[in-house]
Amino acid sequence: MRINEKAPVIASGQIEVAADANTIWEMMTAIDQWPEWNTDVLSATLQGELAPGSKFTWKAGRLTITSTISEVDRPRILAWTGKTMGIKAIHIWQMSKRDNKMQVKTEESWEGLLPRLLASQMQKMLKSSIDSGLLHLKVEAERRFALIG
Repeated sequence: MRINEKAPVIASGQIEVAADANTIWEMMTAIDQWPEWNTDVLSATLQGELAPGSKFTWKAGRLTITSTISEVDRPRILAWTGKTMGIKAIHIWQMSKRDNKMQVKTEESWEGLLPRLLASQMQKMLKSSIDSGLLHLKVEAERRFALIG
C-alpha cells in the first residue's frame, strides 16, 4: 500500500526508538489502547480483529474518523484508510531495525474538497499530528521496553 503521492496534503516523519519491534508493534496494533499513550487520540475502538478489512473508529481533536485496515505485516507495516468530513486519508506505519534501535516511519495523504481548499493549513495540521504521534510512540515504547529489558 502507498499513500496518494498526488494528494493536496501529504506529511511524513520518522523517529529512532530504543525499543524492540515487538514492543512498538504491540502499541501500534492495540488500537483500543491508543488513548493511553497518545494524548492526541481521545478514543479508539477496533471492530473485530486486526486484519485487512477490519474497521476502527477513533476520535482525534474534534474529528471522529472511521478507518479500514488495509495492510498488516507484523512487525513491519500497518496501514489503513480513513474518512471524515469528506477527507479521504491513507496512513502507513513502517518499522525497520537500524543498529540496536528501530526506525519508525509514518506517512499520510489527505484528499478531498477540504484538503484542496485549505491545503496549507491542513498540511501544517497533519505534519504536527504526525510528529506528535511519533514522539508519543517513542516515549511510551522506550518506557515499556525499559520495564521489560
